Amino acid sequence: MTADTITAADIRINARWLIPVTPENTVLHHHAVILQGDRIAAVVPQPEADSRFRTRETIDLNHHVVLPGLINMHGHAAMSLFRGLADDLPLMTWLNDHIWPAEGAFISESFIADGTQLAMAEMLRTGTTTFSDMYFFPEIAAQVAHDAGMRAQICFPLLDFPTPWGSGPDEYLHKGESFIRAWQGNDYIMPAIGPHAPYTVSDGPMERAVALSADTGARLQIHLHETAFEVAEALEKSGQRPTARLAGLGALGANTQCVHMTQIDGSDIDLLRESGAHVIHCPESNLKLASGLCPVQQLTDAGINVAIGTDGAASNNDLDLFGELSTAAMMAKVVAGDAAALSAHQAITMATLNGARALGRDHELGTLEAGKLADLIAVDLSDPFLQPVYDPASHLVYSNHGRQVSHSWINGVPQIQDGRLTRIDVPDLMLRVQSWAERIGKHRA
Repeated sequence: MTADTITAADIRINARWLIPVTPENTVLHHHAVILQGDRIAAVVPQPEADSRFRTRETIDLNHHVVLPGLINMHGHAAMSLFRGLADDLPLMTWLNDHIWPAEGAFISESFIADGTQLAMAEMLRTGTTTFSDMYFFPEIAAQVAHDAGMRAQICFPLLDFPTPWGSGPDEYLHKGESFIRAWQGNDYIMPAIGPHAPYTVSDGPMERAVALSADTGARLQIHLHETAFEVAEALEKSGQRPTARLAGLGALGANTQCVHMTQIDGSDIDLLRESGAHVIHCPESNLKLASGLCPVQQLTDAGINVAIGTDGAASNNDLDLFGELSTAAMMAKVVAGDAAALSAHQAITMATLNGARALGRDHELGTLEAGKLADLIAVDLSDPFLQPVYDPASHLVYSNHGRQVSHSWINGVPQIQDGRLTRIDVPDLMLRVQSWAERIGKHRA
């Protein structure tokens, strides 16, 4: 072997196990991931890495499984500051009597900045490298994520009524278009459109949102079929199910991300399949609010892409996507009446490749392959409570807790090293969080 046959690269990660996501149901043993700049240069057996690459840094992860970074496809990041504020309530009571009044009292640019950073610290620490956010002051959330080097789809809010971010649909759409233009093409931030729900957005603004999506290519994310009440009310008022109404308005398409979908029938599934729309499953939030159960197996059997999200910490109450995978897998089995429904590998795919598909970035994200962006995580499986390890995929979904994540890279840049955040000043953040907690606590009293 001569020197000119050896390729120089930045980082070599030696892993005991590696789950590349594609091919499906694959676990590789004693492989190395080679990073060069912001990309994966190679995924090869360790002996082959010895002969082909020379790197400036080698990281030996002898008790770890390495996999693509997780993609949390739905949440309201800054609502982490409302964690535990109003528990054990149905959705509309929770919103009308507690959350919306609290938002009216506290939402501001500084609230969004601090709450989003708190959410990002939790998500990074538990394996998420890309998240989707739908909340007020999206320009602030986008800047906070960009400054930390975290990948994010940021959806600007659209509703029929005033909020702390604007006076109504005209202002939301005007500001939202400027927001999209400002961030379009950014490596980290994917600006998107966030009509809140069919019951809060009337036909005119919805049609304008669809036109804006068509003009800019921005994705459209909406809460849809979240509760039985939502569907029943829509039928009573218009004679149409919400999916049918959205389809008629042109709002169901390959750029549409439908969040929740707990109350669906065959006609809804047909519309989703025909349109190419994606479903974002939020199992723990749906359970906690007693909203219903998304029939994941039916959707996947119909060829519909299903990704996963935590929802906000105010209704979950955590942003650990590994916990969400466990709940999703077990819930799917009960709903389908089939213990084989949503296997561990399929659950991991929901949180990686399927999320990338929903973002339209599966050519760059969601699997460990040469040429893709270097967004990946390592999970330490050496804990005694995780022994023995027969199948690391099983452990990640059924036994693991997200805090076993030891390393994380986004664009090849370390975000977690030996379990510690590298880009967020946690002590300083905690001082700001405590200040918000005191203010919100006094207001509730």
